[in-house]
Amino acid sequence: MEREGDDDAVRALLALRAGLTRTIADLGAAAERADQLVEQRRGGRSWFDIVSSEKSPLVIETITGVLDELGELGSRFRREEALALQREKISITRISEMFRVTRQRVSALLQDRPTRGGAGA
Repeated sequence: MEREGDDDAVRALLALRAGLTRTIADLGAAAERADQLVEQRRGGRSWFDIVSSEKSPLVIETITGVLDELGELGSRFRREEALALQREKISITRISEMFRVTRQRVSALLQDRPTRGGAGA
C-alpha cells in the first residue's frame, strides 16, 4: 500500500492503520476468550483451575500488547504529523491548537525524533 514518494507522516499513518487492523483481530480473539472464561467460571470451575490452565496469550497479555503497540504507533504518527506541519511552516502555537495539546508538548514531539544516520533533529 505504500507508494514511492510517500512522506514519513504517510508511512506512519499506514503503519498505524495496519496496527489498527491487527488490534481489531486481537481484541476480537480476546473477547471470545473472555467469553470462554466466563462460561468456565459459571460452569463451576475455580479461578485457580481456570487461570492455571489458561492458554497463552492470556486475555490481559493481549490487551496490554495491543495498548502498547497502538501507543507506539500513535506517538510515531503524531510526531511525524507535527514535523510535516512544521515543514509547511505552521507555527508551534497553531499545531498545539490543532492537536489540542500545549505548545510544550508540541516542542517535545518535534525534538523527540529518532535519529537517522546520526543526524539530529
